[in-house]
Amino acid sequence: MGDALKHFMRHSRMKGSMQALQIEDVWEQIMGKTIAKYTEKIQIYGGTLYINTNVAPLKQELLYQKDQIRERVNEALGENTVKEVVIR
Repeated sequence: MGDALKHFMRHSRMKGSMQALQIEDVWEQIMGKTIAKYTEKIQIYGGTLYINTNVAPLKQELLYQKDQIRERVNEALGENTVKEVVIR
């Protein structure tokens, strides 16, 4: 049953929506409580991870860590979903 569900999700149009929900669930585990607390919106759309924050020092720090963020998120999701990270 689990394999069938994974196969369905891999080939389904709902895949992007499911990954968008997953990232919100695991964001705190990936980045830690402090960063999760000050990021307002996290979403994946078309292979791009969008991170919104109004805290300027955090925005600058996240800009420096874009490659590490991409790697961590892809590892947490179990596949190479995120190709680019955009900090707003």
